[in-house]
This record gives sequence, structure tokens and C-alpha cells, in this order.
Amino acid sequence: MLRMRIRALVIGVIVAIAFVMLLAVKRAGLLAPPPAPSEMRTHLRALLHRPEAPLAPATKPVGEFIEEQGEFHSEAGQTVPFILVKPADVQGKLPAVIVLHGTGGRKEQVTSYCVEVAGHGMLAFAIDARYHGSRIPGRAHRSQEYQDAIIRAWREKNPSQQEHPLYYDTVYDLWRAVDYLGSRSDVDPTRIGTFGFSMGGIEAWLAAGTDERIRVVVIALAAQSFQWNLEHDAWQGRARTLWRAHEAAAKDLGEAEVNAKVCRALWNKVTPGILDEFNCLKMLSAIAPRRLLILNREDDVNAPLEGAKLAFAAAQDAYKKARAEDHLKIDVAPGSDHNTTPEQEKLAYAWLERWLKP
Repeated sequence: MLRMRIRALVIGVIVAIAFVMLLAVKRAGLLAPPPAPSEMRTHLRALLHRPEAPLAPATKPVGEFIEEQGEFHSEAGQTVPFILVKPADVQGKLPAVIVLHGTGGRKEQVTSYCVEVAGHGMLAFAIDARYHGSRIPGRAHRSQEYQDAIIRAWREKNPSQQEHPLYYDTVYDLWRAVDYLGSRSDVDPTRIGTFGFSMGGIEAWLAAGTDERIRVVVIALAAQSFQWNLEHDAWQGRARTLWRAHEAAAKDLGEAEVNAKVCRALWNKVTPGILDEFNCLKMLSAIAPRRLLILNREDDVNAPLEGAKLAFAAAQDAYKKARAEDHLKIDVAPGSDHNTTPEQEKLAYAWLERWLKP
């Protein structure tokens, strides 16, 4: 009998402690509902805020005015080079598609996609991401300068000097690219879309989730959950795209090798919010009810399918709530390549043409 009373007393104490802890968590706001898309957009724009520089476009016509090469200024000290391709026989304001390359790439590598977009009666616009292409001296080191910048950002101690070269600074450039396209007489600013691959796809869902002027979105090989990757020992594919930067972080943290702890610390410092407030699930949801096409592969280690399915489900739920299910399409192709299939690329061009052209 005495044992039963003691046991009941212990259980009561445990319940009381748990209740007190729950109240403390609630008071601390840890169980607060997730921010609305408008609040999330405000938060990311505040994080990336900086004094704007005049766009100062400087286009250079090439050939029969089918292709242009030029640049615009996104902020003080940052010039963004671009390649623009548009059909020669179409006059007036055209829909525009911003085409985004992957890690270690450059705008020239997506020129063929730009030509295809132009072949569908639209204007295509490709830029170099931060620390890529002609934005780095020599242009022959692939991701070397990019990783150097990420390491500097990881080690930066002064918040006022903090850069965000991993995705975020290019997202800022994309907002400014939309500004620039809207300033052109040959672009319809109400019909702007994006088509991004891998790193460019991540930049696309970050930019579109926070800029409603981007009306049509195609993300390829980029839908994923960084948090799921960490929790399920599936971070290796994404980390290996920037392995040297991760190794530097591991060394600084006193870790013998790159692991989930290192990835979490690096990602949280260089891309704050990528695991929670600005994650793929929330950004895709924030794109609704605008038109969104998601292209993934079944066995792509850079974007593990089980984590990507969380992003798919979040998007489907958001589009269902918006009563816009036909504005969302998801295509997962078989294979482990970190490349889109020809069928997926045809699907992308058709999607852009369907929703951007009048």
C-alpha cells in the first residue's frame, strides 16, 4: 500500500514538473505558430537589406538583336553580368524568364536553355550567381572562389560585415534582376518567371517565396528539406557540393571530420533560417497560388527524395487551401543523376509558355 502511495506521489510530481515546463516553453514563444508568408517575406528581406545602387544597365547588342550581353548593378560594388536572348521576330513587351545555373557554373552554361525559352516566344535572362562566372577573376576555378567566400562568411565575427554568399546574396541579386527587367521596354513586368537548376533552383524558391512579382516558377533538382537531411544522416550529397567549406568548418569546430553537427553550424551561420523560417517547405507554400513546377529525381543524393516529399506535401497542402491545385505540378523522374531529363525540360518549357504567354 505504501509503495503504491509513493509511486502515485512520484507520478504526480513528474506531471507537475512537465506542466510547469510546458508553461515556460509557451511563455518563451517556442510553441508559437509559424509565421505567415507575408511575415516570413518581411523577415528575409530585412535580413538581406542593404542600400540599393542605381541599376545602371549597360547592354551590348550581339548579332541580329537576338542576343544581348550586359550588366546591371544590384548594390554598391556588385555588378551582375547577364546574357539575354529573345526572339527576333516578336515585337512589344515579352514575358521574361530568369534562368539560373548550378554550383560552380556560369550563365554561359545555361545559354542553350535560354535559346529554348526564346524559341517559345519569351525573353530569357541568365545571370552569374555571386562568386561565379565573370564575377570572379579568371573564371576558371569553378567553385573555388565561391567556397572561399563561404569560409570567410563562416569565420566573420562582425555582424555588420556578414555576407551570405551561399544562396542568399544571389537571391538579393534576383530581386534586383526583377527590378531591372521591369525597367526594360521589351519586358512585361506582370509576366516574369524563373527556371533554376540545383543551386539555382534553391535560389529560385527563395526568391519567388519572397517576391510575388515572380509569377511562374520552375525549380529543378532543388526541392528538399535541409532539416530532414540532418536528422536522417542524408546531408552528404548537399555538403559535398561545397566540401572544402565544410571541411574548414569542421576544423574550426574541432571535429575530426565533416558531420551533421558541422553542417548544422555552417548552414545556420551562412544561411540563417534555412532550417526553419526560410526552409523549402515554407517557401514553396508561400509561392501558392502562383504557378509552380517542381522537377526532381528519385535517387538524387543532393536532394534525397524522402526529404523532398515533405516539401511536395507542404506545397500540395498550400495549393489545396488556395483552391489552385492546377497551378502546381510535381514530376519525379527515375534515376540518380543530378540532371533533368529531356522529358522534364520539355515539361518546363511548356509550363512556362502556358502560364506566361497571353
